[in-house]
Amino acid sequence: MRWGSQGFHNGYRASLGDVVSPEREIMSVSRRQVLLFGGLSALGVGALTVPTGSVQAKSASALPDEQMPLPYRTGFTQAPVLKPYAVSRNPDDYEKKINYYSVTQVAATASILPNKNLLTQILGYNGIFPGPTIRVERGTKAYLRVRNQMPATDPRAGHLLYSSTHLHGSASLPQFDGYASDIVHTRFAKDYEYPNDQPARTLWYHDHAVHNTAPNVYSGLVGQYHMHDDLERGLLPQGRFDVAVTISDAMFAENGELGYDDNDQSGVYGDVILVNGRPWPVMQVQRRIYRFRLLNGCVSRSFRLRLDTGDPVLMVATDGGLMPRSQEVSQWRHASGERYEILIDFRNYQPGQRIQLMNLSNDNNVDYNHTDKIMAFDVVDSPVDTSDPTWNTLPIELDPGNEVMALKSSDALIRRHFRLKRDDRTNMWTIDGQTWADVVASNYQRIVANPELNSTEIWEFENSSGGWFHPMHVHLVDFKIIGGENRANYAYEQGPKDVVYVGEGETAHLLMKFGPHRGRYMIHCHNLPHEDHDMMVQFRVGTAALEPSENDPMKAGPSRLDDGTALPPFPDAYDSVGTP
Repeated sequence: MRWGSQGFHNGYRASLGDVVSPEREIMSVSRRQVLLFGGLSALGVGALTVPTGSVQAKSASALPDEQMPLPYRTGFTQAPVLKPYAVSRNPDDYEKKINYYSVTQVAATASILPNKNLLTQILGYNGIFPGPTIRVERGTKAYLRVRNQMPATDPRAGHLLYSSTHLHGSASLPQFDGYASDIVHTRFAKDYEYPNDQPARTLWYHDHAVHNTAPNVYSGLVGQYHMHDDLERGLLPQGRFDVAVTISDAMFAENGELGYDDNDQSGVYGDVILVNGRPWPVMQVQRRIYRFRLLNGCVSRSFRLRLDTGDPVLMVATDGGLMPRSQEVSQWRHASGERYEILIDFRNYQPGQRIQLMNLSNDNNVDYNHTDKIMAFDVVDSPVDTSDPTWNTLPIELDPGNEVMALKSSDALIRRHFRLKRDDRTNMWTIDGQTWADVVASNYQRIVANPELNSTEIWEFENSSGGWFHPMHVHLVDFKIIGGENRANYAYEQGPKDVVYVGEGETAHLLMKFGPHRGRYMIHCHNLPHEDHDMMVQFRVGTAALEPSENDPMKAGPSRLDDGTALPPFPDAYDSVGTP
């Protein structure tokens, strides 16, 4: 079977017989250690377990040298913005709107490599990588229909192509949070509801399917989602000077297909850095201030980013939105799933000058010839757009009243400690000795914490795994990093976060208030092979054990057979209606 550019191949039909339970998936998929896409048997990496310190190597791809992409040979581009196909008034607040969106997960091909005859098969929202960017105003509710029109099974690796879409950074109800075992099979669709009540921020939507998150995200199921509000609009560049940058890495088989090797479940490290799906692109910039929304969309790789000029950037926002005050930083650690918004001031550079965004890397990565480079900026000699007041403004005070950053340790009623390690007997990644298999075996009831609604707690994540770092993601909430052991107090982390970089031997202390919803939510490592094998557990907010819930993450918002439409759940009171 071969994927076609328009989705699955002609004549393919999925049937209800393709549907299997998540419990069956645990037996059939979760112990997979290495996937080799596109006949990628000649990779030099093999089953490399990452040791302490970063590994240096020439290449991971099986492409001939003349077919390998090189830095700064392609132009920078961004994903298109997804327009709502319908808009209505919110019946609960007629002054506010509801936007209706639809995306379709399909198999497609992308032209990534210099040889345009070597096309790369991807999975993509609407068939592109990264998927379309969604932009909403704070307070505008969004309904997103996600249609799974992928093949029933991956023709290269053999695993089932079910999905579960997580809007990372959203305080969603449990049934719309992308719960890993709430899977959507081929020819099924699910409607997600997003309240968008949080402060402006950079979110991203990505696949979260149990045991297949890493290969699905690696294949392209990612997209940015931007929430705006008046405070952010008045402080930071907008429009074409508000730039989405999704960084990922990849390796390639000799035929141009994606290669995937999770190095004995320790991590996937490609030798080609992609920015918005293009290898090491060059962006032309005016002599003014730009805002960049940097998302590390890698499956495993972390970065330590800096400008090659040595000049600092101005950090203005973290995962959860604006920092209280901006911070000048010359370099920063940036793990999978983290978002940092920076301002780069190009006013003092000369026309024709090239500035590079570089990667110093971190311990426990696997680095290759050109993974020290991300992208370049070429300053152009053209009139500067000064139509917006932010073109020459470097703000200092941003959101001093941020609710998360105003939390105090004295507010915490409970302190919890979680130990991150690899089980020496099973080779599974664990959180306090527990895995997602334990959650499934408990009929999805087993939890590691049960905070009360609106309570404040301190959570400590201790990395005792040795030889790995763990970017830990807590669903539902933003948190404040308040220190820890063997880790610095980083200026760039002085904003609301939902992923914390826990380096080897480090312990991170997080202060968080639990809400606004009750129910079960996940905690996991965002090194996605770790999540898939099986470094994910759950906590419960404000509900008792075995208490029936109208917001059950697997029952309250079920998927349905995809009838080919994208009609919203409440198709009345439209302001406008378009074609999805």
